[in-house]
Amino acid sequence: MKPISSVALVLLLVLVVSASVPDHAVAADGVCNAKCQSRCSLKKAGRCMGLCMMCCGKCAGCVPSGPYASKDECPCYRDMTSPKSGRPKCP
Repeated sequence: MKPISSVALVLLLVLVVSASVPDHAVAADGVCNAKCQSRCSLKKAGRCMGLCMMCCGKCAGCVPSGPYASKDECPCYRDMTSPKSGRPKCP
């Protein structure tokens, strides 16, 4: 009997890694939700939360720590701009 081929080993590894991806996505949403609730606590919740969640997801969970916290805490969050206006996109 032949040992497991390298192709079969790679496919098995891809299967294992892909099975774990949804767990990370759910964890990131939970982290972003809590951080964005804090960030948007003194603003119009609907629009602020939507933009914050989008920015948080693109910035690997980095959101400034409160409603008036400096955006310098998260350079990715700070530097994201609207393509039409060039103004900051993240609240």
